[in-house]
Amino acid sequence: QEAAKYEKKVMVLDFVTPTPLGNSWGLGGTCVNVGCIPKKLMHQAALLGQALQDSRKFGWQFTEEVKHNWMTMAESVQNYIGSLNWGYRVALREKNVTYENAYGEFVGPHTIKATNKRGVEKLYTAERFLIATGERPRYLGIPGDKEYCISSDDLFSLPYCPGKTLVVGASYVALECAGFLAGLGLDVTVMVRSILLRGFDQDIANKIGEYMEEHGINFIRQFVPIKVEQVEKGTPGRLRVIAKSTKGNQIIEGEYNTVLLAIGRDACTRKIGLDKVGVKINEKTGKIPVNDEEQTNVPYIYAVGDILQDKLELTPLAIQAGRLLVQRLYAGATSKCDYVNVPTTVFTPLEYGACGYSEEAAVEKFGEKNIEVYHSHFWPLEWTVPSRDNNKCYAKIICNIQDNERVIGFHVLGPNAGEVTQGFAAAMKCGLTKEQLDSTVGIHPVCAEV
Repeated sequence: QEAAKYEKKVMVLDFVTPTPLGNSWGLGGTCVNVGCIPKKLMHQAALLGQALQDSRKFGWQFTEEVKHNWMTMAESVQNYIGSLNWGYRVALREKNVTYENAYGEFVGPHTIKATNKRGVEKLYTAERFLIATGERPRYLGIPGDKEYCISSDDLFSLPYCPGKTLVVGASYVALECAGFLAGLGLDVTVMVRSILLRGFDQDIANKIGEYMEEHGINFIRQFVPIKVEQVEKGTPGRLRVIAKSTKGNQIIEGEYNTVLLAIGRDACTRKIGLDKVGVKINEKTGKIPVNDEEQTNVPYIYAVGDILQDKLELTPLAIQAGRLLVQRLYAGATSKCDYVNVPTTVFTPLEYGACGYSEEAAVEKFGEKNIEVYHSHFWPLEWTVPSRDNNKCYAKIICNIQDNERVIGFHVLGPNAGEVTQGFAAAMKCGLTKEQLDSTVGIHPVCAEV
């Protein structure tokens, strides 16, 4: 859409390879269809359940049994996503961008082959290409994984309540899904190979784990599934999971209605003919190395988003990088994308907002003696009356002593963490220091003032 503004002739190829269970979706990518959007809506459903419990202490009286209907929620979420898919198609048409629902692969210099779902092939040529294929969930490669397990690609449109669920993984996807499923009243177990939230601040990651355990989510640590068997068909059916210790030979097994795999995602770069045009990828990860202008080793081919090597995997960042790239190519702009001060939020039951460096990364980059960490536990006012979770919320900032105590890391664990983090991210882009933060008057009584 950005390139079309500059009167360029633009085509978008977008094709969703169905999941092993046969699910696919419309225009808009992972975020819109099977990521941020449905995830946040289901997280909201869980928060409403908590609000119902709290409301009695605030004087709300209701006697009828409160229960959750999965189908009502899933249908509402899917209807909203459908409206977004339609909106994207209309927007492309209005901007005269040609849209083909077809799978693209390079076949030669400046040439791409597009294959639609009926298998009809067409060749197209272009002056420049932008690869933005994103990633798809990884499977374990064990007996029964693709036959019986689901991934986040299947969860949000699941046509039945998942029942007793085993979530395999410790990624933010694993913990977010486990969190909202438990919040809807389901029996949830998380099986973790090693650490929680690798790449995020570990101090906070462990607090998230503790909070989830205290709220009835079971954790099986240092185990990995080695086999999944179907005990009984159904919606949901029953599955037996056999798992092995990562530290020894101990084998355990358990029965669940649903097994959700969230063990990471793989870049969709290996089957798009990059070898035919000489685009280098990291053979181990499938990710594409680019320069600071998102250019691959082949000058007319660019890449943005989750497929980039050593960059953050976040939708708004991909959009920003794409827009800036097009403005540099066609509008004489020079701004490059900032990949450091990027705010993000993990929508676990206790939300985690972050911007800049984790404590571990700051120590590694600047040295322990050059950073100062200020931190505080807090209790949101709205939790005091229902008297729950005292001192479970947490805020910390990481400052670079050598650079006038500039704030290089911001972390908050608490309600509405995303809303809180967004504003501080703007301040960090402007070079916020500890002194400036201290001289800012807090808004009372809110979590952000902490």
